[in-house]
Amino acid sequence: MTTPPAPGRTPPDDIAQMSYEQARDALIDTVAKLESGQADLETSVGLWERGEALAAHCTAALDRAEARLDRRAAHTSGDPEQTAADESDESAATQDDPEDPHVDDA
Repeated sequence: MTTPPAPGRTPPDDIAQMSYEQARDALIDTVAKLESGQADLETSVGLWERGEALAAHCTAALDRAEARLDRRAAHTSGDPEQTAADESDESAATQDDPEDPHVDDA
């Protein structure tokens, strides 16, 4: 494992290169080291900072995944509000065009 950053320094760039799973595993390891109580104060602060950076990386990855799933779900199953708006737009457009063969004569 990479040495934690010194207090006041930014976390190492290696976190940005990690997959969600790698960052999650590193976070678990970091928390275990903190919970053991064996680290001195400076090391504990560095571990804490690294843990914060790892947690932020994991949260961002989960947020991106959730947004992808939401977009896919709205696209494939149809968002009811968006579907209603689209149908309303289509209805208004066909009513404006009396030559449209899809408009039923009432």
